[in-house]
Amino acid sequence: MRRRRVIIWLLFVVLATLTVIRFALSARPGRISFDAARAYQDVQYQLSLGARVPGSHSHIQTTHWITEELKKHEWQVEIQESRQLGHRVKNVIAKRGHGTDWFILGAHYDSRQFADKDPNSERRREPVPGANDGASGVAVLVELGRKIPRDLPIEIWLVFFDAEDQGNIPGWDWILGSKSFVKTLDRHPNGVVIIDMIGDQDLNIYMEKNSDSVLTTEIWDQAKLLGYSQYFIPEYKYSILDDHIPFVENGIPAVDIIDFDYPYWHTTSDTADKISVESLKIVGETITGWIQSKTSK
Repeated sequence: MRRRRVIIWLLFVVLATLTVIRFALSARPGRISFDAARAYQDVQYQLSLGARVPGSHSHIQTTHWITEELKKHEWQVEIQESRQLGHRVKNVIAKRGHGTDWFILGAHYDSRQFADKDPNSERRREPVPGANDGASGVAVLVELGRKIPRDLPIEIWLVFFDAEDQGNIPGWDWILGSKSFVKTLDRHPNGVVIIDMIGDQDLNIYMEKNSDSVLTTEIWDQAKLLGYSQYFIPEYKYSILDDHIPFVENGIPAVDIIDFDYPYWHTTSDTADKISVESLKIVGETITGWIQSKTSK
């Protein structure tokens, strides 16, 4: 009789434990998926609008598209406007989640107004299509916006920076959007991840020397966990002036995820046929895995 009671008690403990585990798992956000084919369609769509040079009709259309796409997926979206060097700059900010931890994912959505690195000198006054340099990072962020759960236990902002890519042009400078954004912060996020030029068919993302070492290690470790070490190369190679710099200069941990070994940079050949769905997948899955690691603590 006593043995029977012990068995019944053990069964009760097992069932109770399973119930607790099932409840805990159901309370956690689900696994974040990433649709790279959809992201590639977003690259194509941006290019179909034309060069997203600040102030152009294509630029305005892109701002509207990003805003409406994220509103459609129930993000809290706002346009942050400012005047920088006499130019109107518009950052698109989408917010979701709650909690003490706060992370920003960013990409620039403008494309460069002059293809000053084009091998054909006669085309250097033409705008850059910006498939990789601009559209690829935006596409990854927009797709993340479709898939990141609404009830995150952390706060996430997706920030689409304007006027990143207009330096070395009279009357302009680099990273105007991120500079203006950082000035408005009244608190510091736990970390900032900038995604730029990540669609190259020959993907080689080296660690960037100006980036926060802890954030860099976390993301490169996540890539390794997913089997992407050959693409996220654990070596330092470049010091890049990009949208992470204003954060770093203000004591905010930030990392730049960028493949700077891109032969079509600032040329008229930076077109959609140079973009790889697989590269978008590698970066998208790495970032989703990193976000998931932050929600499971």
